[in-house]
Amino acid sequence: MKKILSVMCGLAVASSLFAAKAKGPVTINLWSFTDEVPAMVEKFQATHPEVEFKLNTTIVATTNQEYQPALDPALQNGEVDIYAAEAAFILKYASGDMSDFAAPYKDLGIKIDNAIKAADIAQYTVDIGKNSKGQVVGLGYQATGGCFIYRRSIAKQVFGSDDPKTVQAAIGGGSGSWTKFWQAAQKLADNGVAIVSGDGDIWHAYENSSDKGWIVDDKLYIDPKREAFLDASKQLTDKGWSNQTQDWTEAWYADFQGKGAKPVFGFFGPAWLINYVMAGNSGGSKVGEGTYGDWAVCNSPIGFFWGGTWVLASKAAAKDKAKKPVVKAIIEWITLNPTKDGLLYQWANGTFQWKYGKGADATVNTKDTVSSGTVMKISDGKLAFLGGQNMFDYFVPAGAYANGKNLTQYDEVINAAWRDQVRAYANGQKSKADALKDFKQTVSDKYGIDID
Repeated sequence: MKKILSVMCGLAVASSLFAAKAKGPVTINLWSFTDEVPAMVEKFQATHPEVEFKLNTTIVATTNQEYQPALDPALQNGEVDIYAAEAAFILKYASGDMSDFAAPYKDLGIKIDNAIKAADIAQYTVDIGKNSKGQVVGLGYQATGGCFIYRRSIAKQVFGSDDPKTVQAAIGGGSGSWTKFWQAAQKLADNGVAIVSGDGDIWHAYENSSDKGWIVDDKLYIDPKREAFLDASKQLTDKGWSNQTQDWTEAWYADFQGKGAKPVFGFFGPAWLINYVMAGNSGGSKVGEGTYGDWAVCNSPIGFFWGGTWVLASKAAAKDKAKKPVVKAIIEWITLNPTKDGLLYQWANGTFQWKYGKGADATVNTKDTVSSGTVMKISDGKLAFLGGQNMFDYFVPAGAYANGKNLTQYDEVINAAWRDQVRAYANGQKSKADALKDFKQTVSDKYGIDID
């Protein structure tokens, strides 16, 4: 289990509002699955000396689903003040089995309705972060609506132009149908190009465009739009329309550089895929190096969103008179501050710098779509990586497709089981009927969820 513990001392300036001088600064216990949110809190600490506190950070990677089993007992023992949850399991902590430990933002003293209105927070992020009583207990900072991200040079070769409108027409962007996309896949294949790297590149469009989630009336439910992914995956394999990679593997990363078995035309994803995955694996850091600068964005055939991180506060912290104002200030700065001094503006405009990824010199200062419409209106999304294109022209409207009503608290574990069975079917290791049967049985055996 990857666990990183770090303790940072608060700045020396005392404040009677935030900490009693005689007792010293309070310790804020922060839990996360990456160093992203901890970096934000560290930046807040460095730029807000009037909010005096010590920071105790615990990071447990989600690899092999290790984060939740570590976080849950810590919450139960009152050892957590602020914690992060991603889209795959946010409902468990916002409105599901572990929701009793999450404090409504209003209990921190945040005037939540006014703050959401002023920042124009994306509605789906608000809906996902509500508890069963309709109270906001978590908000994100990113907007994760997805687009199709494609290679300009390949578009010119196969479709005669790299203009987003031309490519969008060729793949059926915004049509709500996969028909033109598959036609484009064959045309690309005729030119020796794979339309995507692997089935993981289309999965999130199938998953998050579904009408219902995995659990309906306390039973396993396979939405028809998700079941269609079985045949889509097999088609990619049988017709040679992909490189048959698995996402988050070295083969997948190689395709960002064009070093896979065949050149890959594009990937489906939000802005964060460009910022934190594609750019660092493009084989360069400026236009002309590797595939850097040879990319552009257009609408996806099917609207979807992928990922996102929500920030929550524990009820224990909300009840602690010393910690409560500190936690309130941190969470407001990360999720609700629409001014140029807040995290959201810095995140959108690439002025927030932090260490990320491989090596101590891996500094991130890129642009991203954020949850605040107020901030997005005053932000610039032009990226050299995209050949100077303003990515916000496509990613901001993509947020309108986002639907948080098809999530469940079991998504992380059920998705993993589903992807395993789909892969087995696509590779010819079992029939579709057996793949569905084995998926249902796995869900029943491992997670105790009724399948009929």
